[in-house]
Amino acid sequence: MAFRLLDKLHFTPREIAVITTAIGNHDEGTGVPVNAVAAALILADKSDVRRSRVRNQDVRNFDIHDRVNYSVVKSELKINEAHTLIKLKLSVDTHFSSVMDCFEIFMERMRLCRKAAEKLGLKFKLMINEQQLI
Repeated sequence: MAFRLLDKLHFTPREIAVITTAIGNHDEGTGVPVNAVAAALILADKSDVRRSRVRNQDVRNFDIHDRVNYSVVKSELKINEAHTLIKLKLSVDTHFSSVMDCFEIFMERMRLCRKAAEKLGLKFKLMINEQQLI
């Protein structure tokens, strides 16, 4: 689908290859930050945790993913001024989910974020409620 769209928009074959490779390599189970675009996509996608992602608004029917996403009241992904560190900082309302639930659900994603950051020459840190976990 991305190939056809990019081709119709007259992207060059090289641009199409870079973008489709990034898309194909951002899954936390099998993904690898094969290039800078893939690394950026991984960081953007895997750090996207927030309350507004939860479509089901009935708290009684939340699964663990819903609880974790709903519990995140603030999420920031920032690169420091020296361009040496990228930090995902989450504020979690532990009434809906524990910090341990967050860590458990996002462990594979955060490992992939660390690899993506390294691909970009950065270190990766995860902070939840002012506690550094990675």
